[in-house]
Amino acid sequence: MLIITTVLAYFGVLFMLSRLTSAKATNETFFRADRKSPWPMVAFGMIGASVSGVSFVSVPGMIARTDMTYIQTCLGFILGYFIVAFVLLPVYYRMNLTTIYTYLERRIGRRAYKTGAAFFLLSDLTGAAVKFYVVCIIMQHYVLDGYGIPFVVTVPALMLLIWLYTHKGGIKTLVWTDSFQTLCMLGALILIIINVAGELDMNMSEAIKAVAADGHSRIFEFGDWMSPQNFWKQFISGAFIVVVMTGLNQNMMQKNLTCKTLAEARKDVCSYGFAFVPVNLLLLSLGVMLTMLAQKEGSPLPANPDDLLPMFAATGRLGDTVTVLFIIGVVAASASTVDSSLTALTTSYCVDIRERAGDERLRRRTHVGMTAVFVVFILAFRTINSTSVIDAVYILCSYTYGPLLGLFAFGLLTKRKTDDRAVPYIAMASPLACLALDMAASRLLGYKFGYELLLLNGLLTFTGLLIKVKK
Repeated sequence: MLIITTVLAYFGVLFMLSRLTSAKATNETFFRADRKSPWPMVAFGMIGASVSGVSFVSVPGMIARTDMTYIQTCLGFILGYFIVAFVLLPVYYRMNLTTIYTYLERRIGRRAYKTGAAFFLLSDLTGAAVKFYVVCIIMQHYVLDGYGIPFVVTVPALMLLIWLYTHKGGIKTLVWTDSFQTLCMLGALILIIINVAGELDMNMSEAIKAVAADGHSRIFEFGDWMSPQNFWKQFISGAFIVVVMTGLNQNMMQKNLTCKTLAEARKDVCSYGFAFVPVNLLLLSLGVMLTMLAQKEGSPLPANPDDLLPMFAATGRLGDTVTVLFIIGVVAASASTVDSSLTALTTSYCVDIRERAGDERLRRRTHVGMTAVFVVFILAFRTINSTSVIDAVYILCSYTYGPLLGLFAFGLLTKRKTDDRAVPYIAMASPLACLALDMAASRLLGYKFGYELLLLNGLLTFTGLLIKVKK
């Protein structure tokens, strides 16, 4: 009962913040926070919005297969955020955009605009639903099953709680609630690390030395060019992941566009770009410490690396305090991801698809509708109950970002006009071609594409647009 009480108290704070920030809210408030958000608050909140509940659970387990080489990708993130700050943000602010896909209409054409918005809606809705599904499963398995609460009640209840604090103030509310959720997530992570160090009979200084000396603390891989963990592959891919999944993603950019000026937005983006290295280093260090604890207790490591943190933190093996901290950390990370997605999807549908930015009734109905779609998707995943389906959805999301990269690259790097009528077909053909190339490379050469598939996808879209350039 302690966990449920704590979670309800947590959402109670979010409701209070919502009431304080949503007075006299309009569509302009919901979509752009009246362009008055303080940049330090946006930057801090974006850490929680970017580190999803799935990452909070999964990153510690990465050390079992790839050690700490994920930090190479995080270093690439920093370069990516500088590209977003100094290449993309000036364009968005100069055009005074509500959604970033409006740029495609002004630069290429109406069909390019609709194609970009449609790809965003598809990828963000499915991706966010899968991430929240994983978190709901964790909550259900480790907490709610013990109280006899069925999954069909868990999902609508959690989505209702998120809808309640986002439906009025929208992005203005999220700037403040995400900051609170980031604070809870980081606080929970640090306190869990302290508790695990205590179980290892170490103080924090000793724990740091032990992690640094462990074989899993390897960060850099420069030798094997064929390895997915090669430094340059990870670094360059990390940069492009940020450019595409943040700079070309309405979900991630909407809060950044609420800063008062371009200069403040740049400070915001660059600041939280640097934060991902220490945050993920903490998560990976926790993973190393948990493997040490398993060895000390003589416990086998789980077959699925994602189960490493839940195996200790969610089962009461480290005490009720750690269990509560784990649940709060997961809920904070996942809620700050889903609430941003819910708001961005509502914004893009109203502004990009329906083109009725001033219609408050449409905005309210769309927000309810998107919440209901999330519930349907998550319950459908549970009914199918197949990890292969979930993996397929993640693969779908990775393929849908490539055309966005190609579209924006063509608009920013060239001054040419392409055949707008061909854009939807090019955008659909590029992911299919990438899928065929990936299957052929795997079968004939034994090479499996990693993050670089995103770059190939974008390049094919870019090439297709060049081929259809108007003379």
